[in-house]
Amino acid sequence: MSEAFAIRAAAPDDVAHIARFIRELAAYERLEHELAIDEKALAMHLFGPTPCCGALLAECDGAPVGFALHFTSYSTFLTSPCLHLEDLYVEPAQRGKGVGLALLRATAAVAVARGCQRLDWAVLDWNTPAIGFYERQGARVLPDWRVCRVDGEALAAMAAAGR
Repeated sequence: MSEAFAIRAAAPDDVAHIARFIRELAAYERLEHELAIDEKALAMHLFGPTPCCGALLAECDGAPVGFALHFTSYSTFLTSPCLHLEDLYVEPAQRGKGVGLALLRATAAVAVARGCQRLDWAVLDWNTPAIGFYERQGARVLPDWRVCRVDGEALAAMAAAGR
């Protein structure tokens, strides 16, 4: 008997599941040292009066098995909103069953429904299974762009220097 899965918009009751998936993703990506998850903040950012991100939840036979979290970005070159896929995660036992593909396609549908001209995301250079998966879906992995990040004390110092 095959397991049925469905993709739906996350609801406030899903925050604990999303937080669990974020923790599992951090472990998979070997980034637990960067994890400082706050479920109340996550709930506010997803479902508060001015949400800054959205999430889709994958369920298999009614149980949460994965998620995709996205937020709106903007392209000055296209003069258009774009959608950024921050995280896409499927529990290891559910991988290879089309759940990740369904989450990716549902995220693309959100982008199209919002009039976005582009869907962007990042992938770790060592994550060859994910890179291959994304390329098979038509994604281009851009070799000439690098992610830049300023956080913590460096962010505070940068902001203070501009005052």
